[in-house]
Amino acid sequence: MSSIHAGVSRRSFMRILGAASATAASFPALAAVQQGAAAAPAQGGGRRGLGGMSDVGEMRQLSPDTIIISSNENPLGPAPSALQAIGVTGPLGGRYHYDESMKTLVAFNEVYGLKRGYSALFPGSGGPLDLALMSNIGPDKPLVYGDPSYEQGPRAADTMKAPKLPVPLTPTYAHDVKAMVKAHPAPGAYYIVNPNNPTGTMTPREDILWLLANKPAGSVVIVDEAYHHFSDHESVIDQVALDKDIIVMRTFSKIYGMAGLRAGFAVGRPDLLQKMGTVPGPSRSLASISITSSAAARASLQDKELVPLRRKINSDVRSETLEFLEKHGYKTIPGSQANMFMVDVKRPGKEFQQAMLKENVAIGRTWAAMPNYVRVTVGTKQEMQKFQTAFVKCMDMPPGAVNGASLHIPEFHIPSELYRA
Repeated sequence: MSSIHAGVSRRSFMRILGAASATAASFPALAAVQQGAAAAPAQGGGRRGLGGMSDVGEMRQLSPDTIIISSNENPLGPAPSALQAIGVTGPLGGRYHYDESMKTLVAFNEVYGLKRGYSALFPGSGGPLDLALMSNIGPDKPLVYGDPSYEQGPRAADTMKAPKLPVPLTPTYAHDVKAMVKAHPAPGAYYIVNPNNPTGTMTPREDILWLLANKPAGSVVIVDEAYHHFSDHESVIDQVALDKDIIVMRTFSKIYGMAGLRAGFAVGRPDLLQKMGTVPGPSRSLASISITSSAAARASLQDKELVPLRRKINSDVRSETLEFLEKHGYKTIPGSQANMFMVDVKRPGKEFQQAMLKENVAIGRTWAAMPNYVRVTVGTKQEMQKFQTAFVKCMDMPPGAVNGASLHIPEFHIPSELYRA
């Protein structure tokens, strides 16, 4: 059997790994980071974010007690098992230890029943998501995606000069797969975020299977499962094992609480993973996953109590918050199975973000398809209690009461989870 069918060789794996961290000019998400960093003032006060930028776009000059529920991070942070693995692995950091990544690949494949070569480990899933998209779209290969949904898809299309074909979500806020198939006779890729960002809602597994069975030959379905562990639905990673035209993205930033550690997987047939390595970029890698991040990811995978426990914690806090909003007559998008939800603020969402910032609560951004809705990340119970108090106060303000210019918020907002791990 040839090496391409047996799996991704060490050389090709390292080439793919290197491509994940190519220069900012190669990837739309990283290019945006570079723009934000150039615009940031040269002064302190930053707590999180690249170039001083946060999910809501302010220049990170916030009060130390500001509640950050804007970037879909996990306030619980890495699990104790992951922290222990980091402590054990850290002293080995004087050497490259490429075998550490291979151990984590083996562990991931064992969890999901994958053959060797059907997954690749990266320093985050933002870079490989760009690679998956950009290796399958172009001027004659459009991108079909849901609207509203995660913006990295259309940003990649802009970079590749690929036609963008947004398709409105269904009335239940799922991706409308039948409308997506009708959108173009031969697209390069279909992009599905499941659970969806920003709505937190699910596209049923059977819909994705229908799309795989009915899409045009030659196109690829890219499913971003960054928030999947928060849901009670079944993954579609098993379709990779069946050699379907699908790439599934996974991250350790969300339920595993490793956003700052940067670890993620691309799951696909070896030929699709190798194709990701053909995206133009510098010949030398600028970064690869650290041995500590790899060890933390492996420990998290093998911690059997971690996902069920954190899913319940997130679900309980989310439910309590949504019940509060419903009790007070506020309208939310129903059906979230992620660590976020959307709420109608009955005015331009950007204006409401600014009002909340004055209350030391940073909430998420808006989408053009739903301009009067804001996205809110589920934080700790204490954080959401502060959110509730600030939310009621800001909703009681008349629209237009906040002078956005006084907050020194730039017009160009760069949402931080666009660069998520």
